Amino acid sequence: MNKTQLLDKYANDGDSRLLLARVLDQQQRAQQRGIPTHTGFLSPAQQAQSADLLMAAAPGQGILHGGYADAERKLWAFLPDWLEEEIWLESEDCPLQALAVKVPPGAGLTHRDYLGSLMGLGLTREKIGDILLNEGGAQVIVLAEVVPILLSQWDKAGRYPVTLTPLPLDQLTPTPGERKEVRATVASARLDAVVSAGFSIPRSRAAELIRAGRVMVNHRPCEKADKAVAEGDTLTCRGLGKCVLREIGGTSKRGRTILVLDRYL
Repeated sequence: MNKTQLLDKYANDGDSRLLLARVLDQQQRAQQRGIPTHTGFLSPAQQAQSADLLMAAAPGQGILHGGYADAERKLWAFLPDWLEEEIWLESEDCPLQALAVKVPPGAGLTHRDYLGSLMGLGLTREKIGDILLNEGGAQVIVLAEVVPILLSQWDKAGRYPVTLTPLPLDQLTPTPGERKEVRATVASARLDAVVSAGFSIPRSRAAELIRAGRVMVNHRPCEKADKAVAEGDTLTCRGLGKCVLREIGGTSKRGRTILVLDRYL
């Protein structure tokens, strides 16, 4: 398929078509010129959609990276054959950089506070990766091109002053998100039953949300209530959050399937 056919197949709307076109442009630029290229940071849903596109257009090309192994927001990097990922990460060509952000004790700033102050400087969301909160402030992953702007202009988050220090990627200290283990039994591991168990809502409500397009499986839209869900699948529901099906166990005394899920709080 050519570029137009690929976009016709994989784009859902004008915004996604523009995004996917940019991903393809960067992949083709790397291939044609033999240089490393990259996109901006993408949400998990954008990553999934662009991965489907690249699987059809250029299988095996491109790596997703967000600065650390389990980053939520990642960018696509397209590397020429002569450049290994490990070398790229340590080179000037790597667009990923991190800053340690220190705030006064007791500031209690939230993810929203930091993101709002960054966007208040005129940065778009694609320039900003994950924001990792810690006791003394935060660690922020951004595109290298905006670091000079932040070092010269970012002096406040919320109503508190900030102090910025460049931070090597290997010194990032992410902490796992707070989660709750959910154990349940279902007639079968179909989507409406698993959504019902994971988010503690009636199965009829789960089916309604699925039909309304509010549920995603592995960050891809799914409107089929009877879709089989597998171990490791991530379920997200707009307005309810995210859960992961960690284990499909045996059967209960009543012959129902035992599930173990992690619900993120």
